[in-house]
Order: sequence, then C-alpha cells, then structure tokens
Amino acid sequence: MGRLKKELIVVGDRLLIRPEEGEERTDAGLILPPTAVSSRQARGGWVVSVGPGVPIANPAAYLDDEWSEHDDPQPRFVPLQAQEGDYALFMHKAAVEITFEGKRYLIVPNGAVLVLVREGFEAGHDGWAGGNSN
Repeated sequence: MGRLKKELIVVGDRLLIRPEEGEERTDAGLILPPTAVSSRQARGGWVVSVGPGVPIANPAAYLDDEWSEHDDPQPRFVPLQAQEGDYALFMHKAAVEITFEGKRYLIVPNGAVLVLVREGFEAGHDGWAGGNSN
C-alpha cells in the first residue's frame, strides 16, 4: 500500500522556520544551555517556507461601472521579503511552535521578523550590502 504524503502549506503573511538548536556561545566564550537561551526576546532560525503574503483587495471591485466585468477569481497578495533559505531573527514571543513528522518548526508572522540574512556573492564588493543607512 502506498504511503500518504503530507505537506505543510504556509498561509498568509507567515513564515515556517527551522529554529537554531543547541547551545549558544557568549562574547566571553561561555556556552549557554538551551534553558538559558530560551528566556531571550529574539531568536533565530532558517526559513523553510514562506506564505503567499498579505492579501489585498482587487481595486476593480470598487468601480461603479456596471458594464465592465471584474470577476477576478485569483486572490492577490503583496509578497513577503523573506525567501526560503534566509536566516531570520525574530521576536520569540510571537512564534508558535509545532512538530511535524518528528521535526520541530516555528510559525512566525512576518511582522515579528526583525532582520533577514541572505547569503549571496557579489564580486568585487567589500563592505555592507544593506539598503538604507539612516
């Protein structure tokens, strides 16, 4: 008999994150156990899956033109900045922990993400590749 395949589908403006596990090293070189790390406000992990984004209304639906057809069955979304493979630093209290097929994940709303780290290679560039320097 075949095996039933399950898939997690992230909805809305949420991220599925595989949290960092294990101990953490302080600036002084001390290794903190997971119980000490869990009391921190911010936490990090790797983005496994990203929801479609923030849903928005179809602007054509608000037109008063009775003669035009504006039935758009496809929902529209503002996409999220996060991508699969990014490292995300997020507010720990906003995350919801789940276990799926023996693996631990966190579901994090996009608004709780503080910063994303995306690895990439840019030839001939020495320095920070950030956007605004305000």
